[in-house]
This record gives sequence, structure tokens and C-alpha cells, in this order.
Amino acid sequence: MKTGDFLKQMLKPGMGILILFLVFAFNGRNSNPFEIINAGLTQNSPDEEKPKLRSHNQTAFKRGEKITYRIHYGFMDAAIASLEIKEENKQIGGRNTFHVVGLGITKGSFDWFFKVRDRYETYMDEEAILPWVFIRRVDEGGYKFQQNQVYNHYKNQVDADGKIFTTPENIQDMLSAFYFARTYDFTNAQKGDLFAVTTFMDNEIWDLKIKFVGREVIKTDLGRIKCLKFVPVVQKGRIFKSEEDLKIWISDDVNKIPVRGQCELVVGSLKMDIIEAKGLMQPLTIVKK
Repeated sequence: MKTGDFLKQMLKPGMGILILFLVFAFNGRNSNPFEIINAGLTQNSPDEEKPKLRSHNQTAFKRGEKITYRIHYGFMDAAIASLEIKEENKQIGGRNTFHVVGLGITKGSFDWFFKVRDRYETYMDEEAILPWVFIRRVDEGGYKFQQNQVYNHYKNQVDADGKIFTTPENIQDMLSAFYFARTYDFTNAQKGDLFAVTTFMDNEIWDLKIKFVGREVIKTDLGRIKCLKFVPVVQKGRIFKSEEDLKIWISDDVNKIPVRGQCELVVGSLKMDIIEAKGLMQPLTIVKK
């Protein structure tokens, strides 16, 4: 199976969007999507008032946050991946944004065997926690494709590489969905509770769902971290044998960052572990033995 097919299966069903391979260049069809979105947001006549966007308060992340992961395939170190909120504040339609970049690259012998260079970006409204521009560049073992999505939340539309789609209110892209999910309050979560984020991916609308399954303390390179454990609600198919074959651990604190991801594949297993976290809203709480 192509790695592109694997990633597509990972991204569609659940919050596995968080993690795996993310990196490469920005040189696509909509070479300046900011011109498109700014034009779209200023099409209202002087007498026409724009609908108001929501105000979504959050205390989970801020500019300057960067989280780095090591990805294993079986016993092999396969890749390094990172998620970063850049320090910059680019305004789109007069609104402040978070610029989030997901980068990742295969390494060592795995890079020789199956080279991956992917890059995912989102420009997310700082107040509403909604995407304005999503950029996706995939290069996996010679399989390449790119996507540009421009969102207009005043009209509930997305321009996906020139094709216009009508969307529900407050739609997310596959990267902003992860950051929005971090704003949820899991304090009183009970085993079996479901949490969902409505997301636009591959020209379709998906209700991405994760199921809370409990609390654990796990050992990492940064120390022992208290975590919330989730199982993305996935569709059984060629990649996962059952729903429980994909698990995600998120720090049980204000940051709610992914600490570990693990999935059992039809052939082999894939595991992601945190190795560095900088610029967090609050320092991670390390649990002493």
C-alpha cells in the first residue's frame, strides 16, 4: 500500500491527524492564497455588514510553542516530526492569526528505503480558532501531491484549489482541528465519552471523533507524564484491524499536547514519542516515582 493511502486513512477517521509525517515546499497553484482570502473577505459592499465570528477563549497554546517527536516503525527510528506555532502574527482580513507548521522527515536507513518530505501549514484565526488558509505538500516515496484551501467563514465556503465547497459553520482543516480539540475541557471526562470536530479534508466534510478511555502515567524522554488516553473512532479497513489499534495519549494539564501515539497496522506497528517541548503555555508536570 502507498504511504499516501496510509496517511489518508490516518487522517480521515479520527484525531490521528495530530501526528505522523509532516514537511516540504510551498510552490503551488495558488501561489499567494493570502491575496485570494483578503479579496474574498472584502467583497461586501460598504452597507453590508459581515456576520460576526465566534470568540473562542483558549488557554492551551500560544505563539512560540514547538513540540518534537521521534517516530518508530517497529524497532527502527523512522522519522522526526514537529508541530510549531510560529512567533509571527500575519493578519488576514484584518484579523490576527496563529501560523502553525507541521514538519517531518524520514531519517537513516528508513529515509533511504522510503523517503518522506511533507509539510502541513494552517493560518488559524487567533480569536475564533478557525482556519483561513491551509497548505499541504506531500512527498512520500516519490508520490507527490499538494493542496491549497482558502476558507471564508463569513460565507461558510472553502476554495479548494479553485473548487468552491459549502461548509457548516466553524469548519476546521485537518491541522487546525487538532489545535481546536486541545481547547476542550476534559476535566470531567468519563470513560466512553466522545468528542468531535467537524473538519474539511480531501474535499469532504468529516466529523472526526475521539473516545476517552482513561488516565495513565507514561514514561517519556522528558520524564513520567500524567496523560489522558484516547482512541480515535476509525473505520475498520485495510490499515487498522480494529478501533483500538490506534491510541493517543495527551498531557493531562492545561497544554493538552500529544505525548504518545501508537497504532498497530495490518503489517507492523508505528509509534510516536515526544522528545522535546518548548514554549508551552505552562511547563509540563513531571510525575515523580
